[in-house]
Amino acid sequence: MPSTNSTERVLRAVYSAPQPSTQAFEHRLSAPLASSETSPEHTKLKVAYLAELRSLVPKLQNEINVFLTERMEDDKKAAEAQGRQLSEKEAKEEENYGEEVVEEDA
Repeated sequence: MPSTNSTERVLRAVYSAPQPSTQAFEHRLSAPLASSETSPEHTKLKVAYLAELRSLVPKLQNEINVFLTERMEDDKKAAEAQGRQLSEKEAKEEENYGEEVVEEDA
């Protein structure tokens, strides 16, 4: 969410987990956030701010996805090192990762 600090605007997401640690993702916003006035100048500032925010959100999502994929791979390697095998359900989920699977009722 954008920072409330008036001098610096930051789009930030924080991943918290017990192990190994917390990971923060952030992007600084350069466009100023206009006041709630409705003048044309303030509207232009709001549009610029929202456009920058809109362009940064997918970048932030991509960084989070890369991080989580790396974490999943690390978790998988750690489990394999301990001799743990994937359950049938986990193997099926991994095989279909990123795909929409519709389960049919028997």
